[in-house]
Amino acid sequence: MGYKLKGPFSKALSNLFPYEFTIQDKKLSSIEAFFQGIKIKDKTAQDFVLRYNGMDANSNKAASDFDWKESGMVYWKGTPIKRNSREYDDLVDELYISAIQNPLYRNVLKNVDRPIIHSIGEVDKKETVFTRYEFEFMLNCLVAFLKRGE
Repeated sequence: MGYKLKGPFSKALSNLFPYEFTIQDKKLSSIEAFFQGIKIKDKTAQDFVLRYNGMDANSNKAASDFDWKESGMVYWKGTPIKRNSREYDDLVDELYISAIQNPLYRNVLKNVDRPIIHSIGEVDKKETVFTRYEFEFMLNCLVAFLKRGE
């Protein structure tokens, strides 16, 4: 699965896909905007990135001189959060729970009929703000949750 792969599920379930939703009073234009935004320490600059669609947010990596990998810290609304922490995991859970409030995203997840496997991306939490395994796990959990509610 990946944004450039063929098929509607691959594109529609990508963090790059332009789904609008709100998390903690912040309106996002994609899930990827969150993951790129938390790499930016400055709150004002982060707010701009949160409004970008996935491809533009992903291209915005060079706009910050802050390197989250050096400290293992990311920022959400001006607050530092350790990448490898329960607080971070809870925030990502909230992100995806917020994202399924978008009816299009929720319906795509409801239509998944087999386990989601993602073969693109880093596996080490020190190298990425969201590993491919975290992504797989999150999407499969959301699918199971939504199907249980049918």
